[in-house]
Amino acid sequence: MSTDQPDALETLQAEHAELERELADPAVHSDQARARELGKRYAELGPVVETARELDTVRSDLSAARELGREDASFAVEAETLAERVAGLEVRLRGLLLPRDPNDGKDVILEVKAGEGGEESALFAGDLLRMYLRYAERQGWRTDVLDAVESDLGGYKGVSVAIKGPSNKPGGVWQRLKYEGGVHRVQRVPVTESQGRIHTSAAGVLVLPEAAEVDVTIDPNDLRFDVYRSSGPGGQSVNTTDSAVRITHVPTGTVVAMQNEKSQLQNKEAGLRVLRARLLALAQEEAASLASDARRSQVRTVDRSERVRTYNFAENRIADHRVNFKAYNLDQVLDGDLDAVIDALVTADMAAALAGPPPEQ
Repeated sequence: MSTDQPDALETLQAEHAELERELADPAVHSDQARARELGKRYAELGPVVETARELDTVRSDLSAARELGREDASFAVEAETLAERVAGLEVRLRGLLLPRDPNDGKDVILEVKAGEGGEESALFAGDLLRMYLRYAERQGWRTDVLDAVESDLGGYKGVSVAIKGPSNKPGGVWQRLKYEGGVHRVQRVPVTESQGRIHTSAAGVLVLPEAAEVDVTIDPNDLRFDVYRSSGPGGQSVNTTDSAVRITHVPTGTVVAMQNEKSQLQNKEAGLRVLRARLLALAQEEAASLASDARRSQVRTVDRSERVRTYNFAENRIADHRVNFKAYNLDQVLDGDLDAVIDALVTADMAAALAGPPPEQ
């Protein structure tokens, strides 16, 4: 364990004890928002404190077993088992003490866009959207489709959805879904294929931590708003008023278009939510590129130009290329059973962080 970890652990243990005292004060609960904030942080620190306590107990047991093992061989065998537990707990504690991704407690805005493959790609984008909506339902998260442009056959050319977790639980939506960004490839026989041949197409997924207004400052003078009529499959107009909104952030050239709502004001508000998220991500990527010694798990694993996963329908196979994960339960994954895939990415990310930053070139 590195020399700076004991200090970090003591600080977190002291914070946990202070939070426990505050939460025991009835006066704190008169401010429900404050109480929820304290409760969430207390829950976040729980695994660290519990693991540290367990490690102390097992180390004490190990010391006693080694002492007794000098006279009784059965204690020597027990000492070997306890030594393995100590090693495992030390690894777990090191992982819990790693620098925390500042976005881990945030909700997300997830965008899925059809790519190469025409209508088949749009249909696959719809499959991905349903997969994430079902996964969110399993996790107890709330979802809100902000904008959707449908294709002629019922898929999606592009869709944006806000995913929000409960405010009183540790961790956030970003902590799990941040690994989903990238190019997702599908191999199957398209409904548009009359010869029964397997085609390959792709859709892109972008995951952004949702930014509060305090996270991003936007000068209204930097925004250009354009309004137009919403369109549906085939390009036909779906309403007779200029309710769709296109927002351009002039300094960065970032453009967000929204047409899902019937009101121009609602589309504007939804567009600003997405714009704030994109500008926050842009600022964080720029900061990460300047800090070569910082952890860059999101930059490393969520390169939007990278093919991250393949969905092979003929073999019912799901494969994540970043961690060599492979399973033959594609039907279940598409029904929202994503935990095994995400757990493999979380484990690999933690292992890379524990190994330390790569040497400078």
